[in-house]
Amino acid sequence: MKIYEELVARGLIAQVTDESEIRELVNNGKATFYIGFDPTADSLHVGHFMALCLMKRLQMAGNKPVVLIGGGTAHIGDPSGRTDMRSMMTAETIQHNCDCFKKQMERFIEFGENKAIMVNNADWLLELNYVDVLREVGACFSVNNMLRAECYKQRMEKGLSFLEFNYMIMQSYDFYYLFQKYGCNMQFGGDDQWSNMLGGTDLIRRKLGKDAYAMTITLLLNSEGKKMGKTASGAVWLDPKKTTPYEFYQYWRNVGDGDVLKCIRMLTFLPLEQIDEMDKWEGAELNKAKEILAFELTQLVHGTEEAVKAQETAKALFAGGADLSSMPTTEVTEEEFGEGMDILTVLTVTGLCASRGEGRRLLQQNGVKMNDEKISGFDYVVTKDDFKDGAVKLQKGKKIFHQLKIK
Repeated sequence: MKIYEELVARGLIAQVTDESEIRELVNNGKATFYIGFDPTADSLHVGHFMALCLMKRLQMAGNKPVVLIGGGTAHIGDPSGRTDMRSMMTAETIQHNCDCFKKQMERFIEFGENKAIMVNNADWLLELNYVDVLREVGACFSVNNMLRAECYKQRMEKGLSFLEFNYMIMQSYDFYYLFQKYGCNMQFGGDDQWSNMLGGTDLIRRKLGKDAYAMTITLLLNSEGKKMGKTASGAVWLDPKKTTPYEFYQYWRNVGDGDVLKCIRMLTFLPLEQIDEMDKWEGAELNKAKEILAFELTQLVHGTEEAVKAQETAKALFAGGADLSSMPTTEVTEEEFGEGMDILTVLTVTGLCASRGEGRRLLQQNGVKMNDEKISGFDYVVTKDDFKDGAVKLQKGKKIFHQLKIK
């Protein structure tokens, strides 16, 4: 099976323009394609996972990735899927986040001469002359069409700033620039980016003629992937300092039964024939599929050694007598702990609950264990007598584990 057909079989393609030409380029390793990443944090999260895996698959098939870091568009902020305006970041913060992204991407993509390249749209967007943009680029866009774009609909309800309104123009200009400078003939993005990408394709053809060879293609799950990156307790990051390998493993181990095979098909590099066999699995076999998913993705992000440790820790925790060395840990000082710490403070300090109110509800539901014993009283005080081998083991619900230590 050729790469384009494999992408379709894995459920990764939602919409395309010029499908026959795209198939020809991709299958013959002739695509120079870009995917953009706005550096809104100092780490990628699992919502970026599909795009990274897609770039890796296409590079393995001989195509050339262009990783576009949105150091310029980050000064504006993407309004797609948002009901409020993004916070403005300093140039220093944006550059720091860009540097962090590259380090993480190098685990997925091979950079170097005649391989993948990384570019930052700050290099050209921040140098643009406003009047020139209005004359040369703005004239190619219909305001009526822009206002119908999906990426603006939610923002229109609360008020769309003129700043954000320019985002589509800036993203379209990126493709126009990359097409001319690097021969970038294809762009990929999530289904929530479709209007922006069509704007780029249309700009190229308006400025350079209808025969200009520029394509667009969208990923089926990228908007869902952004949701994947968020949990009740925050984001699931690719940086091990923000989300430990064990927490990362557990995130994928706990996906819903209805999503596990979809995630395996889209995100892992297991052969499709093997995944097709898993389609027949039911009941307890789905737990095995979740373990496979969690191990494969943890190995991809954090390496085999960390994936093995995470898997062994997860199995040991449920079997009892676990080695807690890989369990997520919060450390407090002697001064902070004092003579003891009430259970609601422990739950909030460790991040198991976002607030004391949430902690009370969890305790009322018998959803908290300490050292494998249920805790129900709001006034329970954790003391040094509760520490075993230097730690208190906490459990939230059936699947979330954490430990508290004193420095």
